[in-house]
Amino acid sequence: MQTVKIEPFKIIGIAIRTTNENGQASQEIAELWQRFMSENVNSKIPNKIDNSVYSLYTDYESDHTKPYTAILGCKVENLDNVPNGMVGKSFDGGTYSKTKAKGDLMQGLVVNQWSKIFEMELDRTYDADFEIFGETAQNPANAEVDFYVGIKG
Repeated sequence: MQTVKIEPFKIIGIAIRTTNENGQASQEIAELWQRFMSENVNSKIPNKIDNSVYSLYTDYESDHTKPYTAILGCKVENLDNVPNGMVGKSFDGGTYSKTKAKGDLMQGLVVNQWSKIFEMELDRTYDADFEIFGETAQNPANAEVDFYVGIKG
């Protein structure tokens, strides 16, 4: 685990409001991913900086046990043109704890990593947390995903 500074950035994608209670987020975020892939959302996002997919968690009601918004999308140059049915969001950046998980995305890689993060002694901000699915995540059976958790700096 390492502490990194993240510069402010903007994202456009599709979003849902969910909660971790009763495994709801695992199911709903999986459905959001399915929609993202089947509707080829990635190709419809304007002004993309690259093709990495961001899975971003924000607008926390309180901590990770309460409702929050999950956004699947891409980093963009600006929010001038947000397509219908999508959301655009600006983030301030800040201090983040970065971890990496490697394994099979179909075998709960992301959910398992978050379970570990929830047990860590982190002074979390609950402003925004995210994962980046870049070049190293193209093979779902052997993906490498970076996790960023906002912490007080």
